[in-house]
Amino acid sequence: MTSVDALSRSALAVLHLTGRFTAELNRLTLAHGLSAAQWQVLNAIGTGPRPVSEVARLLGVTRQSVQRTSDVLVSRRLAAYRDNPAHRRAKLLEVTDGGRAVLHGIEPGQAELTRRLCGELGGEDGFRKIIEMLGELSRALCAVAPQTRS
Repeated sequence: MTSVDALSRSALAVLHLTGRFTAELNRLTLAHGLSAAQWQVLNAIGTGPRPVSEVARLLGVTRQSVQRTSDVLVSRRLAAYRDNPAHRRAKLLEVTDGGRAVLHGIEPGQAELTRRLCGELGGEDGFRKIIEMLGELSRALCAVAPQTRS
């Protein structure tokens, strides 16, 4: 396999995987009133408040798209903005109790999908190895092709 083939094949595989994940996330989240994008943002702040720019970096998308999604979540009272002691202008986005309840409602579907994926991948260890390899690919791509500011 040539280096061009390797890049093309890996890009197509990741893009296909992204499409499949998005479709599955929409299937899991739409019943709870969220899109996959809204779930991603809400999930990213589920462990603690973050600035919109940090959420964007974490998800690998533009700050503007996260800002639009965040505004929708705030208007639906699933998230809220609060002052950021580290930065006067960049507010922190945090999940509300309503947002936590929605995330909690989605968890059984996630657990079932995870169980089925583990079955296809030879168990939790197989799944963990794939996650590690995807993380390695992501880190390598960031190292050789740093993302422009969003």
